[in-house]
Amino acid sequence: MALHSLTLFGALLATLGCTKDAAEDSADTATGPEAVCTELAEVECVDELILGLGLQDTESDGEISTVTDGDDFVSTIDATAGGYEASSKNPWVYVRFTADGLEKVVIDDEEALESMEWHMALHRFKIRINSGSSGPSCVGAAPLLETAYADITEPGDPTYYYDEYMDGSCEVIYDSSGLPGSPQLAMGSWWSYESCVKTTGNPFIIQLEDGHVLKLVVEAYYESGQEACNESGTAGTNSAIFTMRWQMLE
Repeated sequence: MALHSLTLFGALLATLGCTKDAAEDSADTATGPEAVCTELAEVECVDELILGLGLQDTESDGEISTVTDGDDFVSTIDATAGGYEASSKNPWVYVRFTADGLEKVVIDDEEALESMEWHMALHRFKIRINSGSSGPSCVGAAPLLETAYADITEPGDPTYYYDEYMDGSCEVIYDSSGLPGSPQLAMGSWWSYESCVKTTGNPFIIQLEDGHVLKLVVEAYYESGQEACNESGTAGTNSAIFTMRWQMLE
């Protein structure tokens, strides 16, 4: 039995210089939150990142859809990447959170390393955020391990983490799940593995580059059968068809 451990490798938002202080002069606080960052940061170890994550120069054909459920958005994201056997040769799907719902960003993996347009990227069970090792923006994620999604009504003052999974020698830091090609991601605690990919129900506070903040929880990894996976370890059907519930908080 291999359980995915919660060891977060992150850095506070200030480490890349994408801070609210840096954006105060250009942000319009009268119309919304202050921007967290406005300029591209340099992504290090690009060649090693492309090889280590199997990044492609083609665009994903994965589709996304969003419906509303009360104050929440519920988004479905096709991150199948051609299926388990072919996933290493298929690109990530990139998305952006907006006040009107989730939008797909049509961009290839290599272009994404020089773009702030996307907020999150998905590929099979892996979820990257646009920051640190993953991208040039400053999207931060804060896991709230002892709080239910429904109980989160305001952002609070959490510690945000960037994706930081490339070490000083440009080697990928992998998590302890035992699954191949699984880097230690800031949002890694959404899942665990025991015969199938289980959802933990751990919610996240996500801070976007423009200062907007949302709450999010991954409700399902399988198109059907997630409950059976969580309860008995029986894999569901059609893996990597994510269901995410989220809501803008500010």
